[in-house]
Amino acid sequence: MDINKSIIFFGTPEFAVASLDKLLVNNFTVKAVVTTPDKPAGRGKKISLSPLKVFALEKGIPILQPENLKDINFISELKELKADLFVVVAFRKLPVEIWEMPPLGTFNLHASLLPDYRGAAPINWAIINGETETGITTFFLNENIDEGKIIFNQKIGINADETFGELYNRMKNIGSELLIKTVNSIFNNNVNTIEQKLFLDKIKIIKKAPKIQKSDCNINWNSNSIDIVNKIRGLNPIPTAYTLIFNENDVEIYLKIFKAKAEIENHNLEIGKIQSDNKSFLRISVPDGYVSLLEIQISGKNKVKIADFLRGHQVNEHWKIK
Repeated sequence: MDINKSIIFFGTPEFAVASLDKLLVNNFTVKAVVTTPDKPAGRGKKISLSPLKVFALEKGIPILQPENLKDINFISELKELKADLFVVVAFRKLPVEIWEMPPLGTFNLHASLLPDYRGAAPINWAIINGETETGITTFFLNENIDEGKIIFNQKIGINADETFGELYNRMKNIGSELLIKTVNSIFNNNVNTIEQKLFLDKIKIIKKAPKIQKSDCNINWNSNSIDIVNKIRGLNPIPTAYTLIFNENDVEIYLKIFKAKAEIENHNLEIGKIQSDNKSFLRISVPDGYVSLLEIQISGKNKVKIADFLRGHQVNEHWKIK
């Protein structure tokens, strides 16, 4: 088999940019980038380009943006490029006629220690679930999402107060290094894969990482303080945890919460009771104590520290969570 060590790279978000950049820095031949079509975004509905497309344009890499991954013209374009290896980082599920196309196969970089946290949001859910460790996995694609043979994995610790955004930035760089290790191993014909089913005997329940929904972001104040703070961390900076607060005039305040602190303490208050000194703290009662809000944002305003919020709002006993 004549191998010229060329790659087609599939991806969309900033997480994928780090890996593509690392491929270029290491002088791999990237024949094309496949990313999502441009789409209108924001209030003005201006056309938005994926972060990967913006980067590929800067580097002069040919870009493919199929609406339909099974489109015969798109598949024909891929075949004509005659790449040896397809690399996928944060992209849609590929049809079999694509991932089977390259002679060296198609592999994916996934932000968890598979088989745990299969799905679209592994970093978010690892923090939300209070994990102290996660990782990165490379695996060959098969017909099932995130279930292919594992090539390499690497464990990554999660710091006690680390947010989704902070861990995301660390993992995209660690992941890019593992991606290079994987590409080198494949091109050098030095790969020993592991079936994911070999891990299943050790794992009673596989933890899942589905796409974050709006309902996942709404805080349930009947949860314990640590779980609520973990949710806030796991959704910071996006899509962001929120709650609805009603002031003394019963006006709804949509409150995004970016940072909070758990205060474990016995009390006799009803769940969801709001307390504040109107200077330095605002806290909400939960079954095992309080959640003290540290950094928040109300609709139409900037994100602020709680002391800055309290300078413009007088909280009293009539404020409540419904």
